[in-house]
Amino acid sequence: MPSHFWTDSDPSRGDFDAELASIDFRYVETHGGDPDARLTILVSVETDDAERLERTADARGQKPGDVVDELLHDADGSVA
Repeated sequence: MPSHFWTDSDPSRGDFDAELASIDFRYVETHGGDPDARLTILVSVETDDAERLERTADARGQKPGDVVDELLHDADGSVA
């Protein structure tokens, strides 16, 4: 099965050219790559949404973060 450049662990040169072309480069800094680097994004979920997320995670036997991870992967697949 062919991979998609958003999910491929080793993207190819040019995979993100369209996205990069839309960025205002006044707000861009470039740095050398770090294969051990990680990106963490904190998501705030409150009140009814937090309770729904907890119930969904419990029903699946997962942690809430795992449910969010699956939702993001599913959403990415629907765009492809």
